[in-house]
Amino acid sequence: MKPWTPTGAVVAPIEISSINVQRGDVIQIGGQPCRVADLRQLPLGSKRLLFETGEQLTMHPRTRLVALRVQKRW
Repeated sequence: MKPWTPTGAVVAPIEISSINVQRGDVIQIGGQPCRVADLRQLPLGSKRLLFETGEQLTMHPRTRLVALRVQKRW
């Protein structure tokens, strides 16, 4: 994964759940930042997050995580 250095953008820490997680969100797992590359809907409101590094994480509906979301300023 290449270094993550956004330019011309605002990075905001937000609380995410399986309802509002988006591609591009950066979640710190085990001390390593992982960017969400793809999402797959699972039964009962769960989602499987696929990261750029190839790892996967299943978020259940009650799971809450803190992520960094890039918001571009125009």
